[in-house]
This record gives sequence, C-alpha cells and structure tokens, in this order.
Amino acid sequence: MIEFTFWDILRNLLLAARWTILLSIVAFAGGAIAGVAILLLRISKRRWVRRAAEYYIGLFQGTPLLMQLFLLFFGLPLLGFRIEAWTAAVLGLTLCASAYLAEIWRGGVQSLPNGQWDAGSSLGLHYFAQLRLIILPQAFAITRAPTVGFLVQLIKSTALTSIIGFEELVRTSNAINNATFEPFTVYGLVALIYFVLCYPLTRYTKILELRTAKQH
Repeated sequence: MIEFTFWDILRNLLLAARWTILLSIVAFAGGAIAGVAILLLRISKRRWVRRAAEYYIGLFQGTPLLMQLFLLFFGLPLLGFRIEAWTAAVLGLTLCASAYLAEIWRGGVQSLPNGQWDAGSSLGLHYFAQLRLIILPQAFAITRAPTVGFLVQLIKSTALTSIIGFEELVRTSNAINNATFEPFTVYGLVALIYFVLCYPLTRYTKILELRTAKQH
C-alpha cells in the first residue's frame, strides 16, 4: 500500500477534475453546434428530412451512452480507424448531447405560437431569416433551464468515459483507491467535487425555471 496524505489525494483528484471539466465543456459546445443542425432538420418542411433527424435522435436517446462509447472506441479500430480515448470520449458525448439538445430546443420551437412565423412572413423575411431573428432566439430563451439541466447530466455522464480508459476524475479515483485502500476518503472527495461542479448549475436551473414561470 502506497502512503498518500489527504492533501495528496485531494490534489490528484483536483488535477483529474480538470479533464472532467474540459471534456464537459468541449462535448457541450460540440453538442450545441451539432444540435442546432439536427434541430433545423427536425423542424424542416420536408417530411423525409424530419424523419431522418427523428431516427438520429431516437438512436442516441434509445441506446445507453456506455454502449455508444464502446462502439466508438472498440468498433472503429476494427474498421481501420484508430481512435484515442480522448477522441472517443469527445465524439461519443458530443453526438449524444446533440440529440438531447436538439429535442430540448425543438420543444421550445413548437411552443411558440404560429403567429411568430406569420409575423416574420409579413415582414418579408425568408425561412432562415425567420429562424435566426425570431424563432430560435425565443426558443433558446424558453429552454434555458432544461439546457442547463442537461449540462448537469452531461458532467455526470463523463464518468462513463473512464471505462474506455480516459483519465478523468473517476478513473483517477479508482487508481488512487487501489493504491491507498481508502475508499471512503477517495470516493467521498469525488462525490464532493461532482457536487461542487453540479450544484451551482442545479440552483441556476431552478432560478431560470422561476423566471420562465413568472414570464408566463
């Protein structure tokens, strides 16, 4: 058994938490960009385009994230594509996030009255101008609370990437626990770090929900 002081354990966990935070930010940003694209397909006037986007969303919402990570990390090399743990983690979380965010934002778009579209048409705006100037800003404002709520889930989901070898908070904590045999200390600190990361976002979600309720 290797001797670790409490501060040694905490320092190493905080260093690992940097990768958890970075992965969360990159995946959320990538998921948001891809999610907007999927959203545009999901609300397209062409039925087959909407159906394709629906299948995409259903695929990622209907299968476990862990299986998606396995397919990327272990499956792609079988097809001749070498992929690192970081790349697989980012890609897997980004694809999953894009599906959930697109569906969250679609709910915001559909909650808007048809008069918003009519107003844009009366101003002579074409379809994409209506989306950019009228529809999407309102939809994003309406769905800020569930969007932030999903970010909380995404942060916690990064723990699954430890299974494919990505050195984030959980994988580092497992290594430290195997060396120290102090599970209560190690995993207690891990839980505390996740709490510190997620609780402010959870509180912010509640504030956004109250603001939205007052506006309606």
